Amino acid sequence: MGAELRGPTARPWRGMAPGSRKDPGYFAVPTVPCSAIILCESALDALSCSALPPRPHCLSTAGARPNPRWLSAFIDQGLRIYCGFDADPTGDAMALAMISLYPTVKRLRPSLKDWNDVLRSRP
Repeated sequence: MGAELRGPTARPWRGMAPGSRKDPGYFAVPTVPCSAIILCESALDALSCSALPPRPHCLSTAGARPNPRWLSAFIDQGLRIYCGFDADPTGDAMALAMISLYPTVKRLRPSLKDWNDVLRSRP
């Protein structure tokens, strides 16, 4: 469906590759069995979060979005869903918006700004 881009330069930037479409799909780092899903803001955060114990099943929403079109399908399966958006004002606001739309979703806030920062801080 597309590709998420992240600039590795001194001036960071994020975006989507031309022609990408967020709504039809998502980036996933699956684990088996899958009893819970952590939603992350980016593919890099999903990869980072999935590398942390207990190695959860992580999906990228390609930005802090409270209502991705595919989310209700996971909720309908009875899976536990955690909103792991960034620990910043945007991540907090979008997590609250998601939880207001889907009350079964729980907030899982990274201890640092995002899951990549959490992973990089580990010894």
